[in-house]
Amino acid sequence: MGESQIVSALSENEIQIDLKAGDDMLYNTQEIRVRSGQKITLILKHVGKSHKNTMGHNFVLLQSGADPAQFARTASQFQERDFIPEDTSKIIVHTKLLSGGESDTLHFQAPAKGYYPFLCTFPGHVASMKGKFIVD
Repeated sequence: MGESQIVSALSENEIQIDLKAGDDMLYNTQEIRVRSGQKITLILKHVGKSHKNTMGHNFVLLQSGADPAQFARTASQFQERDFIPEDTSKIIVHTKLLSGGESDTLHFQAPAKGYYPFLCTFPGHVASMKGKFIVD
């Protein structure tokens, strides 16, 4: 699925992003493009059937320049926090960890122009569940 199928305009300065993740360990896109300052509603839906303890998914948007692989290694040590580290200074926003059939919604303002990595922090998922959040 392409970006145009997941981003919907709600108004001139508001968009909705419909992101899906399934038991195949993939998001429905690896690139999300927004404009700086836009109000964003991001909905993550786990379209698979697996429980979060075996195949959970989340969406974590990191600060520009953060290394997703390194962040995922650190996050893997925090199972009791649904794989979100205690030090959240590299995180812009994140959803909760979802089981199949669940969804979570984030509301935030797009950061400054640049490239921001996003990923799923469930152990091992960063290999295929990562992408670029591009702010124009």
